[in-house]
Amino acid sequence: MSVKKFIVGSFDDEKVLFPAVKKVRKAGYKLHDVYTPFPIHGLDTAMGLRDTSLHTAGFIYGITGTTTALTFMGWVFTKDWPLNIGGKPHFPLPAFIPITFELTVLFSAVGMVLTFCYLCQLAPFVKKHHFSLRATDDQFVMVLEVNKRTNEEDAKAFLAAAGAKDINVQEAEDGWWLGRYDKEDILVKG
Repeated sequence: MSVKKFIVGSFDDEKVLFPAVKKVRKAGYKLHDVYTPFPIHGLDTAMGLRDTSLHTAGFIYGITGTTTALTFMGWVFTKDWPLNIGGKPHFPLPAFIPITFELTVLFSAVGMVLTFCYLCQLAPFVKKHHFSLRATDDQFVMVLEVNKRTNEEDAKAFLAAAGAKDINVQEAEDGWWLGRYDKEDILVKG
């Protein structure tokens, strides 16, 4: 992982943060992320994030569950272990409906949870850099990525004009990595 530089601005109120996000995007700064203690309606649109495709993944997982259930039960009752139960057909579809429904729901639910955890980089063994510990308590934190075109002093002044109370520059590994929170981070500049 590469170590990147970020400009972190903390806001006290969501009513100040929301227009600041729009101003930052209009000014052309690269918005890394915004951390809030609670969901803010419309912030994803203001940040320019696209709608999630999680519902499409859920549909695909559901179809996989349906196919798995019907294929397995069809194979068991027609090829592997065919039984003549009172002259009934070997593939009684109405009798398979409850099991097919349950497997569809199971595949969809488990698949969507795992996909969500992967996309949000959530797992017990995954470590991410916390830009501000108060982001989960009472602060609204906006993080800008510093690239070759970004003038740090101009970006700090811009955030201050937008209403940021505390502005600092931090270096962190971009993304997520394996690690533990009980050990100190040592960032090596390369």
